[in-house]
Amino acid sequence: MIDNQPSRRIKPTYDTRFHIDYDWWQHEKRDLRIYMVNHLPLEQREYFIEHAEAEETDWVDPETGEVRRVDALQQALRRAGEDPSFITPQTPLVEAVFRVFLSNGNKPLSAAELSERIGRSANTILRTLVSGSVYRGIRPAVDD
Repeated sequence: MIDNQPSRRIKPTYDTRFHIDYDWWQHEKRDLRIYMVNHLPLEQREYFIEHAEAEETDWVDPETGEVRRVDALQQALRRAGEDPSFITPQTPLVEAVFRVFLSNGNKPLSAAELSERIGRSANTILRTLVSGSVYRGIRPAVDD
C-alpha cells in the first residue's frame, strides 16, 4: 500500500534524489498521462489529446548513441524541456520540479541538482518536497 507521506525509511537530505513516483499516480487514481500532456506547448498538446494511446518513436541516447523505442509523449516532453519558456522564474516551484523530471525522463535528482536547473534555493526545494504532502507524486527515489 502506498501512503501519502514521504518515505519513512530515509530522512531526506540535500543529496537525497527525488523522482516522480508513478505508483503514487495509480494509487491516487489520477491520470498521469493527461497531466503530462497539459505541460506540452499548445500546438503539441492538441496532437496528444487526439492521440491518447501511447505511441512509440525512435530516440538516440546522446551519451551512449544507443537507439531505443520510447513513448512519443515522453520524447515530446524532453524536447519541450529544451525551450527556455518551459521553466521560468514565474513557474510555481512544484510545477518547475515536475517539469524537470518530465524533461529528463524522470531521472532522479537531488534538491541541489534541482536547484541548479530551476534557479531556486535547494533548501526551499527540499523543505517543500518533504513537507508532509506528496506533490504531483514527487517522492524520494528509494532503491529497494
